[in-house]
Amino acid sequence: MKTRQELKQNPELLKDKCRGAIIGIAIGDSFGDASRKPDNQLSYGITTDFHKGASWSTDDTEFALLTARTILECKGKLTDEDVVNAWLENVATQDEFKRGGASEFEASRNLRRGLRPPLSGQYNSYCHSDGAAMRIAPVGVYCAGDIDAAIAMAETDAHISHYGEGIWGAQAVAAAVACAMADGTIDEILAAAMKPIPEGTWFRAAMEKAFAIVDRAEGRFLDAWMPLHDELWCSYKATVSEAVAEAFGVLKLVNGDFRTGVVAAGNFGRDADTIGAIVGSILGAKYGASAIPAHWVEKPRYPTGTCLTFAKGVDMLAVADDLCKLILE
Repeated sequence: MKTRQELKQNPELLKDKCRGAIIGIAIGDSFGDASRKPDNQLSYGITTDFHKGASWSTDDTEFALLTARTILECKGKLTDEDVVNAWLENVATQDEFKRGGASEFEASRNLRRGLRPPLSGQYNSYCHSDGAAMRIAPVGVYCAGDIDAAIAMAETDAHISHYGEGIWGAQAVAAAVACAMADGTIDEILAAAMKPIPEGTWFRAAMEKAFAIVDRAEGRFLDAWMPLHDELWCSYKATVSEAVAEAFGVLKLVNGDFRTGVVAAGNFGRDADTIGAIVGSILGAKYGASAIPAHWVEKPRYPTGTCLTFAKGVDMLAVADDLCKLILE
């Protein structure tokens, strides 16, 4: 794994990685959302590419854009006040957001009621969901090469809407992205993800189970695939201890290149848009945008505002470039 200073000495590589991680969120999000749809499954069984039609985005991409925008506006000095103000301006002002997760709905209502972090996240029926993990990759991008900083900043972003497992899931993803940005090996990336997760917790047990399934299968895809579903299943598919653990299980199983990893993640089913977004952001950070098929980069480049209206038409690559500039300052 490179140091942050070593990364900054190669601005072009850093830019490529920033672009890979940020567009990787959108690619994994859209690909997973498409792959799990009944018409895609009926037509293809396994989806391997984007089909014809308009681009779209879900809450994973658009809340990630909110996180990125907040980091940029505060110049990387993220505080609770920055996060609250961003949510009050861009989330709580909407009467509804069609593709938003339950944890985000509840957090928005709590903010309207006057609650603030950490209570806005703690007093939330869905505080253990993957809603913070889905949006957190920009933190890992900005904290490239500094895992501890990524873990700390992820908590600041996450506890407006989450508590316990929900925060640790976000921290795991942010740490993994920060490591991948610094050319960490897959083993180093997985170790970084485990670092913030307390011993004896449900999420840690789920992560260890996911890794054990892949180890038991000795990396054989067909032997690990169904156990990753069956042994991590929860009644609520967006629970961190199911969805985020599954995402890291897929990452351990399939990680040799961006496209193959995202195809596996997107076809996982269950909360496939979030699983795809997590795997896409980590592998995008590791391999860079230059290693992603060009038409994949362009397909979800401009979100549709399906969830958050401010996100409509925002250029994901421009956001990535702005994060790169901020890192280099």
